[in-house]
Amino acid sequence: MASGFFALLDDIGALMDDVAAMAKISTKKTAGILGDDLAVNAEKASGFVASREIPVLWAITKGSFVNKLIILPVAFLLSAFLPVAVTVILILGGIYLAYEGAEKIYEYLVPHHDGVEAVQTEGLSEADILEIEKTKIKSAIVTDFILSVEIVIIALGSVVGQSLLIQILVVSIVALIATVGVYGIVALIVRMDDFGYRLIRLNDKDKSTSDFFGHLLVNALPWVIKSLGVIGTIALILVAGGIFAHNLEFLHHFLESWPSIIKEFVIGLAFGAVALLVFTGVKKVIGGFRK
Repeated sequence: MASGFFALLDDIGALMDDVAAMAKISTKKTAGILGDDLAVNAEKASGFVASREIPVLWAITKGSFVNKLIILPVAFLLSAFLPVAVTVILILGGIYLAYEGAEKIYEYLVPHHDGVEAVQTEGLSEADILEIEKTKIKSAIVTDFILSVEIVIIALGSVVGQSLLIQILVVSIVALIATVGVYGIVALIVRMDDFGYRLIRLNDKDKSTSDFFGHLLVNALPWVIKSLGVIGTIALILVAGGIFAHNLEFLHHFLESWPSIIKEFVIGLAFGAVALLVFTGVKKVIGGFRK
């Protein structure tokens, strides 16, 4: 009896070791989307008055949890009864990621005007302010849903040959990290400038240590968000390239002598450029018909 109990504990320990190892691999494969998710949500949660940033972020976080609860069961059912659909969705997701990365590069190279839209609250009633917040929260949750589908499918694709139990555990862990980790970091980022201002107001001395670190945090916030965007863009293209290189037979031996990171970047960028051209062309054609 005792030996059977310890054997069970040993089996559970071995299973958790496998799950931990695979979760680590899956998290690495979804790092590009997590970086993009981080940049997008840091942007979505900023622009509010300091007292409303955390409540808004908490509302988005709850919406993200609901998104995962919807997506995970559907993904596991597809894996169990129609596994080929996982690969198809994975490749389609790769095209979307490549397109998104190429579009970001295009927007950087071609002059355009955009930025974080600040929420104008002067002269508005409390009900109007809450309505504006609800609109931004809904927009952020919709964006999170799209990114969550990509995260779950890529994580599932990395364990598609494993047992259903391991798939459920690994993908659920990655989904939890994607929510708690991303939104926890976003909370720290959006409060960076507020903490900096508190340090600046800590004393009346000029050029004090608290002033130095306070100004550093305030001035660093825009650069942190921009850096996350750049890192997320590069990672998106790498993730997309990896999806194509591992799931499309004709690309298995493409640029075989090149380092994998460069090969995947080239493949991802090529697919992204084609997707961007096609989408832009279709958009112009549809726009022409509407006129």
